[in-house]
Amino acid sequence: MKTDNQTMDRAIPVSVQRKRRMVRIGKYVLIVAVILGIATWLGILMMTSVDKKSLIVSEVDRGTIDVSITATGKVVPAFEEVIISPISAQILEVYAHSGDTVDVGTPLLRLDLQSAQDNYSKALDEREIRQQQLVQLTTNTETQLSDRRMQIEVEEMKLGQLEAQLRNEQYLDSLGSGTKDRVRQAEITLRTAQMQLRQLKQQYQNEVRVRQADLRMKQLQDGIADKGLSETRRTLDGANIRSPRKATLTYICSEIGSIVGQGSKVAVISDLTHFKVDCEISDTYSDRVVAGGRVLVKVGKERLFGIISTVTPLSQNGVITFTVTMDNPSHPKLRSGLKVEVFVITSIKEEVLRIRNGSYYTGAGDYTLFILKDANTLVPRTVRLGECNYDYVEVINGLEKGDSVVISDMQKFKGKEKIRMNE
Repeated sequence: MKTDNQTMDRAIPVSVQRKRRMVRIGKYVLIVAVILGIATWLGILMMTSVDKKSLIVSEVDRGTIDVSITATGKVVPAFEEVIISPISAQILEVYAHSGDTVDVGTPLLRLDLQSAQDNYSKALDEREIRQQQLVQLTTNTETQLSDRRMQIEVEEMKLGQLEAQLRNEQYLDSLGSGTKDRVRQAEITLRTAQMQLRQLKQQYQNEVRVRQADLRMKQLQDGIADKGLSETRRTLDGANIRSPRKATLTYICSEIGSIVGQGSKVAVISDLTHFKVDCEISDTYSDRVVAGGRVLVKVGKERLFGIISTVTPLSQNGVITFTVTMDNPSHPKLRSGLKVEVFVITSIKEEVLRIRNGSYYTGAGDYTLFILKDANTLVPRTVRLGECNYDYVEVINGLEKGDSVVISDMQKFKGKEKIRMNE
């Protein structure tokens, strides 16, 4: 018994105690590691994630940006002419249909011209009457003026006789055979005749002016009437509706028997081989849209260029319109009525930081964009963006060259501090 008690009271060696302590510490470390691993795993599971394949990523680089503003456009024929009815008439025949290719002078439709032709014939008769009246007025004028000239000549002859009589009386008076009274009477008679001649000449000049004015007025009236007659003739000629040039008939009033009013549209011809673009843009950019400016037109993935040819200066409902003449107006991608994106190039910036343009960009200002922190993690960053073009957006600050930025729609992740990317 004593031996056994002595054995039990013997001290445990230090090495054993150290080993036991290390085992206990190892158990605790293992437990903590497991707990941390589980926590990390749960954290990863709970972290917001996104499918990597669904993201569009752009790398920040340096380059040139053709700064542009965006407009909307519609492709229209470069040439389009509306043919109107010159008279109010009934459609008798239709010779062509929408979609037909027509040449210069091709008949399109025929109108009922009987009433207009009757009016034209009546106008011709009235012109003949006016011409005869003008001849009559001219003859009467010449006759009356001729009579006046004859009267003046007679009075001038009488005046000559009176001057001779005055000289005779003065001569006789100088010889003592005449009298002073007879000389004075002869002088009075001569002065009276001179006054009457002057009055007659003045009346003649006045009558000449009046007659010339009447004749000129009559000629002007006849000229106006003749112009109206010529216009009626042209109207009749134009009432046989024909194509003014080679083009495609895109519209025609084809209801036979219907009445078309004067000035109403009866046909439209268009050149469907050459196109232009009619554009609209906010009037806030009116100072940046000028004739001669370069423009990019995106037709699907195709990029076509053109020049602003005309700008409508007036704003309607906050919008101004302008027309773009294409560098290649017959490009096969251009089709009448096609809606296109239009980018008006306003300036060029070189060697600027830039990222790809996308739906995220709505104008210059501050944005919260997600960048790749590592191969599988996205973090938000506040970025200031500047101007843009159809491909790139200028980066003012917040990003460095080589950063990878998500440019696809990330609105649903707004406010997230970290996003995990799944393969």
